[in-house]
This record gives sequence, structure tokens and C-alpha cells, in this order.
Amino acid sequence: MEKQRNGVGRRKEAVTRVFLVKGEGKITVNDKDYKTYFPLVYLQNQVERPFKTIDAVGKFDVKINAAGGGAKGQAEAAMLGISRILVELNPDFRPALKAAGLLKRDPRSVERKKFGHKKARRSYQFSKR
Repeated sequence: MEKQRNGVGRRKEAVTRVFLVKGEGKITVNDKDYKTYFPLVYLQNQVERPFKTIDAVGKFDVKINAAGGGAKGQAEAAMLGISRILVELNPDFRPALKAAGLLKRDPRSVERKKFGHKKARRSYQFSKR
């Protein structure tokens, strides 16, 4: 049996642990099929994107453990995790994945709330009288 590879993807508050092994293209997220876990088509496409970029659709089985954040953050974290494993598996994939922007971690996250404000930047309503 082919050796299982694993990697981590992060986005906002979402963290995904990704396990990749040679197979027939089965993708599961938290023990559910990824199409039921991510009902929106564009989120399904995000998860498939690394494979489409290197023309490896249907060549690997992927098991993803996703926690935290929302659906979009988890899908993008899974995309990063898969991309990282594919580069580790074959360094020749790196230029294509890098050109598609799949190896860059999105550093944006929620700004913290400041004291004296309602939210991070939103102030309380000002009353002149």
C-alpha cells in the first residue's frame, strides 16, 4: 500500500488536517462526502482546485478533518493543505500550484475589538444633546 501523506491547512479560524493516499479520487471531510459537507459548488471547486491544476483528478483519496471557522474558511484551508502535500509528494508540481496561488496562506483574520468602541472600529453612536 502507498504511504499516507499528511499536511495542515489554515484560513481565518479554520484548521484542516489533510491525509492523502493514492486512490480513485474519493474525498471525505469529517467522515462525510465533500459534496454533502460543502453543498455550495464553488466550495467544492476550491477543494478540487489543486488536483485540477496539476491534472491529477481521480488519482488520490483525501481524508480531511476540518475544525473551526465557517464553510468557506474550511474549504480554503483544505485547498492549502492538499496543495502542500502535493508539493511534498512531487516537487515538480510546485511551479503550477504556485502560479495558481495555491501555496500562499491567506493571513487575513478578524481584527480585535478595541475598548471604547462597539466593534473593532465602529464607535458608539454620538449624541450631541
